[in-house]
Amino acid sequence: MLDLLASSPDAFVALAFVMGLVVGSFLNVVIYRLPIMLERQWQAECAELSGAAAAGASAPQSHKPFNLIVPRSTCPSCNAPIRAIHNVPVLSYLLLRGRCAACSCRISPRYPAIELLSGVATAVVAWQFGFGWPAACAILVTWFLIVLTFIDLDHQLLPDSLTLSLLWLGLISSLTGWVTSGRSLPTDPVSAIGGAAMGYLSLWAVYHVFRLLTGKDGMGYGDFKLLAALGAWLGWHMLLPIVLVSAFVGAVIGVVMIATRRQQRGNPMPFGPYLAIAGWVAMLWGPQMVARYLGLFGVAG
Repeated sequence: MLDLLASSPDAFVALAFVMGLVVGSFLNVVIYRLPIMLERQWQAECAELSGAAAAGASAPQSHKPFNLIVPRSTCPSCNAPIRAIHNVPVLSYLLLRGRCAACSCRISPRYPAIELLSGVATAVVAWQFGFGWPAACAILVTWFLIVLTFIDLDHQLLPDSLTLSLLWLGLISSLTGWVTSGRSLPTDPVSAIGGAAMGYLSLWAVYHVFRLLTGKDGMGYGDFKLLAALGAWLGWHMLLPIVLVSAFVGAVIGVVMIATRRQQRGNPMPFGPYLAIAGWVAMLWGPQMVARYLGLFGVAG
């Protein structure tokens, strides 16, 4: 099987697409449940600190287990458990015409959209990297970025459990010897450590300068950690392209949203999705982008 995937790029891309669809279904679960799990954890910690737990107050999350595995996925309208046959990525949504099999209430098209996004993005990574450890690393980073993007869009939150895990995985991967010539990740240990440190400190400095000048918070600490994680995977030399691309994408989308009145001036906008998009682009095409840019000035990449 491995020999077939290594010798047949088409087979590898097709398998990656199917695997991305299946994992995309789980990513939907993480996007929905992880913020709830964190909120319940914070409530429990606050109750403990305030003495409510000692007084016998019951915490909402203590009634039933709630994590990424249990309970089973249910319809958000009627709470009917979703059968396995109705949980096939994208296909089930189309066959059911976007409605619950039990109550016929409409189900958000975002669920199959995320599954399809995961499948397509995973296939693109497989096509770009080819069979091997760099592709496996890039696919893992892609899944993390999808989850972080949608959680930040929904809650303006980049959970430490995701950003720090991605950061440590990047640092550990740099020690494995999987560095491949011409590939953007994983990088060598020196570049990974430098990328993590410079990624965090650069946005940290911008945050504090902006706060000093305006008295407002320009971004959150989760953004620092996400850029540090991307630096750990891609190296310090990819940080500037990531910041520039994310700022450009954010500016364009922000202007469009304000022009279409989907965003009011002065209202906070999550920056994590733009960092994720820029990081993914840099992961796939960053070295070529830098080489072409330097080539404009006659400098060898």
